[in-house]
Amino acid sequence: MKKAFASIAFGLATALVATSASAQATLEGVKQRGFLQCGSNPGLAGFGVPDAQGNWTGLDVEFCRAIAAAIFDDPTKVRFIPLSAKDRFTALQSGEVDVLARNSTATMSRDTQLGLDFPAINYFDGQGFMVRKKLGVASAKELNGASVCTQQGTTTELNLADYFRSNNMKYEVVAFATADETFKAYDAGRCDAFTTDASGLYAERLKASNPDDHIVLPEIISKEPLGPAVRHGDNQWGDIVRWTHMAMLNAEELGITKANVDQMKNSQNPEIKRLLGTEGKFGEATGLTNDWAYRIIKHIGNYGESFERNVGEGSRLKIKRGQNALWTKGGLQYGIPVR
Repeated sequence: MKKAFASIAFGLATALVATSASAQATLEGVKQRGFLQCGSNPGLAGFGVPDAQGNWTGLDVEFCRAIAAAIFDDPTKVRFIPLSAKDRFTALQSGEVDVLARNSTATMSRDTQLGLDFPAINYFDGQGFMVRKKLGVASAKELNGASVCTQQGTTTELNLADYFRSNNMKYEVVAFATADETFKAYDAGRCDAFTTDASGLYAERLKASNPDDHIVLPEIISKEPLGPAVRHGDNQWGDIVRWTHMAMLNAEELGITKANVDQMKNSQNPEIKRLLGTEGKFGEATGLTNDWAYRIIKHIGNYGESFERNVGEGSRLKIKRGQNALWTKGGLQYGIPVR
């Protein structure tokens, strides 16, 4: 019996040592390499897209730059790895990327079966439909018998099937491997409707031959909490990704911006002092410097600034904050306290 307990104790101790070692793996690997490897969407306007010169922009892109700023005090120390929906999770699981910031929906199966964690939700979304105005449809409930273009290997395809089945409607699915192929097929008239996350509908409509010929229907048929994903088992790295988002949210709530962050370092507000690292040692607990959040805000700004710049009403997409407003303004974005 004693030998059995000793064996169990040894096994637990070995597991704890292994877990402790893996907890340092990603951050140390990023530091040694000298840059962050970010799995990205190669073609979703407002969220992730490179221009002809290879300069990446978007809400998810800026999130990765924020992580790099926290680690290196340099938001340019990121290599963006373009990934399709089909390949994104395999690339993360295999270690090809350190973090996946590619409008991916957090779901139970992805958490429990794929070995992934979603430390934060940086965009609350829902699936919708786009049709041509000339189709004369004002509601998704009028799409009985329609052909619908969608992307393979996504929650979009599953939600589509659920929606039509629950409403006792028939449809023909026209599925493609990539988002680009899917929208091009719709734009070419190969299907009656196009479905994806509502944010994606506004982004893709910009690519249409005649954007004004298309409308987004009012129904939202699913919950799509989109956020960065990391591998299971590296709690320190998950903490860094989570708190990057929380820092940007708390900065917005406290009125700290890219322009005034230096002035705010002199604030006597204890919440601001903790966030900007002039009080406490919260950065050290994650393996970063205590001014980690200051670095993020100085280089990138707060969440509201990034949202407005990339997808908000001042951008080409002109998306209202809606669910992505701060909780103090009726939205779902709620920064966990730094204390």
